[in-house]
Amino acid sequence: MPVNLYDSAYELEKSVRQSEEYSLLKQAYAEVNADQSARDMFENFRNIQLQLQQKQMMGQDISEEEVMQAQKSVALVQQNAKISKLMEAEQRMSMVIAEMNKIIMKPLEELYGSVQ
Repeated sequence: MPVNLYDSAYELEKSVRQSEEYSLLKQAYAEVNADQSARDMFENFRNIQLQLQQKQMMGQDISEEEVMQAQKSVALVQQNAKISKLMEAEQRMSMVIAEMNKIIMKPLEELYGSVQ
């Protein structure tokens, strides 16, 4: 009996939403958004990240000034307990997703990995 991969994907989405990692991430995100100062600081940090990522994807050089600005932004957000908690929760969720991706990709890796 064939498996509907989309049904499996939606079940996986449901499982992610019910996971402890997602629950902690959602709670930490709500705490940052409830604090105007933390929210502004986090949004500024995210904007700097996005700008640098866009420049990299376009093959543009990142200036020393931009690197220093990003480093200052990282240092600043790490001093905020709510943002640090959010970033730790993001990291844990990212690790879970990476592990799930390895599991999902295993059949393809086995298939192509066996071709020499």
